[in-house]
Amino acid sequence: MRWKRGTGGGQVEDRRGASPVALGGGAGGIGLVVLLLFYLLGGGSGGAGAGPLDPLPGMPAAQGQTGPDPDAELKDFVSFVVQDVQSSWTTTFANADKPYEPTKLVLFDGATQTGCGVGSSQTGPFYCPLDRKVYLDLGFFRDLRSRFGAPGDFAQAYVIAHEFGHHVQNVLGVSEDVRRKQQANAREANDLSIRLELQADCLAGVWAHSAYEEELLESGDLEEGLGAAAAVGDDRIQEASTGRVDRESWTHGSSEQRVRWFKKGFDGGDPGACDSFSGDV
Repeated sequence: MRWKRGTGGGQVEDRRGASPVALGGGAGGIGLVVLLLFYLLGGGSGGAGAGPLDPLPGMPAAQGQTGPDPDAELKDFVSFVVQDVQSSWTTTFANADKPYEPTKLVLFDGATQTGCGVGSSQTGPFYCPLDRKVYLDLGFFRDLRSRFGAPGDFAQAYVIAHEFGHHVQNVLGVSEDVRRKQQANAREANDLSIRLELQADCLAGVWAHSAYEEELLESGDLEEGLGAAAAVGDDRIQEASTGRVDRESWTHGSSEQRVRWFKKGFDGGDPGACDSFSGDV
């Protein structure tokens, strides 16, 4: 992907090396690999202003950053993608006579406070609808390459664009509508979650189309994005972790579904093609 340093810095909040502090309260965020379901309605271990949290299970205590940042270039790349994604949505919303509300991506290590409670790296990248921020531990990109077999900078860009797709859903009121329906009918909760995630994949594809029109894409970039979408399908993750596939427990959709909806957004660059709530998915 063709990208430039020095853009989008004001849209990225860097908390790496900071100790997480419990906020308490909040609903779960919307993540790439799994929903942030812990700490629902009273998350964290104290009220605002509480002291540093103990690390979450399996997570090292945060340490202060010393010396050069080994991920400086990756941070610059993330900042560029965030700026381009939000610039694209600002234009799209303006063309529809609607205001887009920019937000920030928060970089963190291990765990961090969010409006949805305590967010953990173990969740993968996620979006918190209450504070309207995207959360990302850069270590996930190493996992994306080594654990999920999806290398490349455009695979990373897809991850970011997917989470900002959730922000678009939140701005439009789609996320709140889905939550109300899930609370009213628990039997449909997983199906609605899948449809919400597939729409975010489609919206990521819409941005990828705009990046293509900006001539930011290089040979092989689209394949990297499609590879990342396939890598985080529920069926592939379940088979790799348990050796079996349980369709009834899916929350994000299969590899085939995620690829198809990402491509649907990319092919036309039209958000109107991203209605994943009508018909079959």
